[in-house]
Amino acid sequence: MIIDVNVIPNSKRPKIIKTAENKFKVRVDAPPIKNKANKRLIEIISAYFNVKKSQIKIIYGLNSRSKRIEIEQFR
Repeated sequence: MIIDVNVIPNSKRPKIIKTAENKFKVRVDAPPIKNKANKRLIEIISAYFNVKKSQIKIIYGLNSRSKRIEIEQFR
């Protein structure tokens, strides 16, 4: 599954808001320094979709607030 994510770093609390099908707004409680926000984003998405962190990859937008993320789901 591939989802599009808009990331808001330095939020007080982590939160996921679904804006449309396969589009999400994610508030991350980490700064966008030294990949901290991306690591925290993966943790938040992992918990939301109930998958392992190793099953989540940022395939586009590593240094941007707009990202495309691939979630591998085993059947």
